[in-house]
Amino acid sequence: MDNRLIEPLALLHGPAARQAVETGAARWLAGGPHAFALARLSGGGEGGRIVPVTAIPPGWADVAEQVSAPLPDAGLPPGAQVMGIINVTPDSFSDGGRHYDAREALDSIQRMYAAGCRLVDIGGESTRPGAPPVPVEEEWRRIGPVITALRECSALDDMRISVDTRQAMVMDRALRAGADLINDVSALTYDPLARAVVARHDCPVVLMHMRGTPATMSQHTVYQDVAVDVTRELRQRVADAVAAGIARARILVDPGIGFAKTLSGNLELLARLPLLANLGCRVLLGVSRKRMIGEICHEPDAARRDPGTIAASLPGLIFSGTVLRVHNVPAMTQALRVRQGLDRS
Repeated sequence: MDNRLIEPLALLHGPAARQAVETGAARWLAGGPHAFALARLSGGGEGGRIVPVTAIPPGWADVAEQVSAPLPDAGLPPGAQVMGIINVTPDSFSDGGRHYDAREALDSIQRMYAAGCRLVDIGGESTRPGAPPVPVEEEWRRIGPVITALRECSALDDMRISVDTRQAMVMDRALRAGADLINDVSALTYDPLARAVVARHDCPVVLMHMRGTPATMSQHTVYQDVAVDVTRELRQRVADAVAAGIARARILVDPGIGFAKTLSGNLELLARLPLLANLGCRVLLGVSRKRMIGEICHEPDAARRDPGTIAASLPGLIFSGTVLRVHNVPAMTQALRVRQGLDRS
């Protein structure tokens, strides 16, 4: 597989970006609104050399075009989106047990909807570090009633449903019950039947980067260059999905903050998110209330990490259509609207 990557550097925004692109001094990053004036070349015989965009080698023109091309919407509403988290579990690290009853889960979804959210992610298996797997039937017993209740609520008929699962059977049942999107932390590698299910339903799918499993991922945190390695490994997952019949335009990628990464690795990934433009897929970013934030802020209570969540989520808006997966929808929506106002200024 091609290992060439262009890392966009010297980012510009607003009138400066437009002027630089018009004069040829910069290129758009994933169609805008940001542009980049420098590029770090990795792979293809290059050892991380930094060049002006005007000096990108001719043999790298296809890579440069990929990095500059607008990202597909992946079958979801355009523009940045806030995805609300609904954990129908007794043991999730932040809100375990809160949505264990379908009625309580629906009440939370209605509050998210009132705050402007149009995309919720429903999960029945905790993927916190060290979490054991959940039997398939138990996972479906947890989330099935929530999907049914949501689809029967006419006031929420434009709410998109994502299902956070690694199990092909759960994916199939959820999509048949009215779910719109599959979000798989294993990038469709855990269950050998998963890719076929997603391909058959022709639905959007999130491929997240992780090494190992939630139970073993802490043993796989060594990288040569975490941002480059994660991007290349996600590229392989995307290629595998496409080979299985899943349309590339339906794929979103998630760098997997907190999954098989150290604190320093997580921070470096967030600082170098523009590398993901090489994949040509819409981006989902999930940092909500994670241990990384607790370590930085010395906050052991996950429910008190929402300010840190907002700060860690905003780098994702380097792309115009990023999906921000969070627990506190009103706070993130408010921050997103302010950021969008600044972007338009």
